Amino acid sequence: MVSHSRARWSALLCATALPPLVSAADPVATSDGERPGVTLQIQELKVSNGAAILKLTVVNNSANAFHSPDLRGDANDYNSVAGIYLIDSVNKKKYLVMYDTEKQCVCSRQVEDIPAKASANYWAKFQAPPDGVQKIGVVVPHFQPLENVPVSR
Repeated sequence: MVSHSRARWSALLCATALPPLVSAADPVATSDGERPGVTLQIQELKVSNGAAILKLTVVNNSANAFHSPDLRGDANDYNSVAGIYLIDSVNKKKYLVMYDTEKQCVCSRQVEDIPAKASANYWAKFQAPPDGVQKIGVVVPHFQPLENVPVSR
């Protein structure tokens, strides 16, 4: 009886498994990349303890690798996602990725290329926008800018 239950459990797990490029939760915003087949999914932008944490996924459905270092902001933080920033159009303010005392971004670092037909999750931390800001713009290098991304608190 135990082996029969395990077989049913295994079959249930296989039947309910998510495809490899599908996130468990629906993204709050999406954007197309400059290269066909590469998309950006904003999973969450949450403010807590004076900081905003952005969680995102880059999905590469193209036939070639996506070079993740293209997400960096400048040569000082190679292979990071420090090139991402937020735009608060109501208060006319731009929020750059935070840096620590060693001048390292508080974000995903040492990111690798994303192979064809694969995805990768990243994050970045920013100064929190004012309490009244409920939606904000997100700019990620090599993707169309996103407007009105919801801010959760």
